[in-house]
Amino acid sequence: DGRLTFHPGSQVVKLPFINFMKARGTSFLNAYTNSPICCPSRAAMWSGLFTHLTESWNNFKGLDPNYTTWMDVMERHGYRTQKFGKLDYTSGHHSLSNRVEAWTRDVAFLLRQEGRPMVNLISNRTKVRVMEKDWENTDKAMNWLRKEAINYTEPFVLYLGLNLPHPYPSPSSGENFGSSTFHTSLYWLEKEIILALHQLDLLQKTIVIYSSDHGELAMEHRQFYKMSMYEASAHIPLLMMGPGIKANLQVSNVVSLVDIYPTMLDIAGIPLPQNLSGYSLLPLSSETFKNEHEVKNLHPPWILSEFHGCNVNASTYMLRTNHWKYIAYSDGTSVLPQLFDLSSDPDELTNVAVKFPEITYSLDQKLRSIINYPKVSASVHQYNKEQFIKWKQSIGQNYSNVIANLRWHQDWQKEPKKYESAIDQWLKTDMNLRAV
Repeated sequence: DGRLTFHPGSQVVKLPFINFMKARGTSFLNAYTNSPICCPSRAAMWSGLFTHLTESWNNFKGLDPNYTTWMDVMERHGYRTQKFGKLDYTSGHHSLSNRVEAWTRDVAFLLRQEGRPMVNLISNRTKVRVMEKDWENTDKAMNWLRKEAINYTEPFVLYLGLNLPHPYPSPSSGENFGSSTFHTSLYWLEKEIILALHQLDLLQKTIVIYSSDHGELAMEHRQFYKMSMYEASAHIPLLMMGPGIKANLQVSNVVSLVDIYPTMLDIAGIPLPQNLSGYSLLPLSSETFKNEHEVKNLHPPWILSEFHGCNVNASTYMLRTNHWKYIAYSDGTSVLPQLFDLSSDPDELTNVAVKFPEITYSLDQKLRSIINYPKVSASVHQYNKEQFIKWKQSIGQNYSNVIANLRWHQDWQKEPKKYESAIDQWLKTDMNLRAV
């Protein structure tokens, strides 16, 4: 949750890693994901392009495996590169359950997600280390620093993607550990990397960037998980520290994950491609930074976030400006938009779209100038239907039995004919949507 970067720590939640980076670097107070779901957000970060440009529509549809990322560019310019942990930005890594759920989001039924016991997620509760894969990847990263990077004469870049690096719930916390457990993830494993850099005398020579692919609702607005444009889901942490980065600086400009690509190339002194959606963050975070108004032309005063995946049956678009958040859905007319004044309503409890029609209209026009969102929504609908038809044809008449046994689709077994009929009705509707 990116809001913790400017409210770090309390008597309940301790965030020493965040405080460490804040004191020694720059905190971006209004950083956002470009899509509040794993694969599309990571595709945006690795490509520097908005989601509708990469067409990373869901957790299965990401970048082409051979796509040139910022790390590839840096390697071509002499950097020694390595990445460990969760990458999740290319197509094909998520389950059939996830694909079918995303493709059929337009169908007139609701297939509930099945509950999964936490004990299966965190392995043996008697172990000291939770989320073994995260610890293994952190160990790999530290070993790479100690055994390889320390010996390089060339500059290096290391990426470490962590999944769920938080400890077990405290026995005294009872059952209400949703948000408190999530918040502690901000320092359990990440501090190990900082410690390794310090021990190797590399900390003062290395730029460190800390961020996340999305947040976690943790029961805000009576919701959990992600896939929402509410702050808990869309607002991410983003901190930078290292040589040339101004210490103890808080930047209020709105920024997003697509800015990572140009920032990394800018750090390396590599010319930036012309087609990027993002902008370098160095002008906002460098030691020569004076004020936000001085560099206002170096980054637009807005960010774009989109969502086209499962669990929500309409594409969602968010335009965030200085203190306004405008959210549009689908074609812009079938679902009413939302407008929040985050300066007076940081918890997003009051939709003021009707109260401020001029602002609503102006922000909608700005959004449409950035992205033709009705057309993009239609393209996603078309894509979902085409993909489902291809999959259904590959399975044959047995497709209903396959769905009935997917991880999150046990409801199908109760009334299979009802759901099959809904699928058939959906497939008969007009496929010619691209003309919107």
